[in-house]
Amino acid sequence: MTIDPRLHRITAAQPYPLLFATISGAHLYGFPSPDSDFDLRGVHVLPLEKIVGLAVRDETVQDERIIDGLEMDIVTHDAKQFFGLLLKKNGYVLEQLYSPLVVQSSVQHDELKAIAHGCITRHHSHHYFGFSETQWNLFLKESPRRVKPLLYVYRVLLTGIWLMRTGEIEANLLTLNEHFHLPFIHELVQRKLAGPEQSTLDDADIAFHSVEYQRLRSMLQQAHDGSTLREALEESSRKALNDLLVQVRLDKVTARAGKAR
Repeated sequence: MTIDPRLHRITAAQPYPLLFATISGAHLYGFPSPDSDFDLRGVHVLPLEKIVGLAVRDETVQDERIIDGLEMDIVTHDAKQFFGLLLKKNGYVLEQLYSPLVVQSSVQHDELKAIAHGCITRHHSHHYFGFSETQWNLFLKESPRRVKPLLYVYRVLLTGIWLMRTGEIEANLLTLNEHFHLPFIHELVQRKLAGPEQSTLDDADIAFHSVEYQRLRSMLQQAHDGSTLREALEESSRKALNDLLVQVRLDKVTARAGKAR
């Protein structure tokens, strides 16, 4: 995917300096429609005056609107909050961090990716169990039932299985399916891209995908049970995250002091 130059301008206009900004959502997952919005995710660094008082504000910054002709869904977390999520076995933030669709990066982004490898454990499977169940239930509640949420179910399960087997984050469903060879994935993606009239499922489809959903959950459990990933995050990773947080805070203070001279 070529990064639209407008995304660079939108990122540069964010209210706080960013360690990184990446694209998530359907573009990352490999099945964006022509009208898909851009899910911009990243980490910002709050200035000192925002974090030393009794009330810390703007730990999460959200903005959902059309900007420069692009439909945007922007969410960034302050570095402390994002680092804390990394320590809580949150697969979603790992996917944001390692997204190959990079709009803005930094030396600290590279450092964070290196540190985060030590935060990945076999218990990240619980994130993918829970997330896939939520997506599956949302899919079943719809009437008519659409292809898009079903694709999210498969994406989540395959990402979790792949992580348990390899220790690597891969969120692109089409790339994952090069390894899993599920024959129906390509058809589902094509139906989603064809538009609303092609993107609903009948009862026979539901029965088939119910079996596949349970089968892949069993595969995820087997991958968890057989995973060689560590049981708990490395304490050295926790310390490294702390040191990086201190560094980025002090760097911003020093940079502002230099500009004031």
